[in-house]
Amino acid sequence: MNSEFTPYYAVIFTSIQTETTEGYAEMAEQMETLAKQQKGFISIDSARNAVGITVSYWESLEAIQQWKQHTNHLIAQQKGIKNWYAYYNVKICKVEREYDFTKK
Repeated sequence: MNSEFTPYYAVIFTSIQTETTEGYAEMAEQMETLAKQQKGFISIDSARNAVGITVSYWESLEAIQQWKQHTNHLIAQQKGIKNWYAYYNVKICKVEREYDFTKK
């Protein structure tokens, strides 16, 4: 394990959409662009199909809370509840270590 690794946080957002998808892709793209501009943001991974999973990575719990309360993000959350989501779940996890593999 890399002794210089700094733990960080992952917000895991899992969702099931309603049949109404109008405007969803555009809003998701706007929120990703906006999140990338926030202090403490690290990166994001996303797969949106029948079940959507988006994982965003943050330096601190404070950065996550600031993002959650961002005015445009609050508007997106309200639209999601009203129009796009039949279900969603949010998990906030501390990442203690990571590793990856790349085929040569």
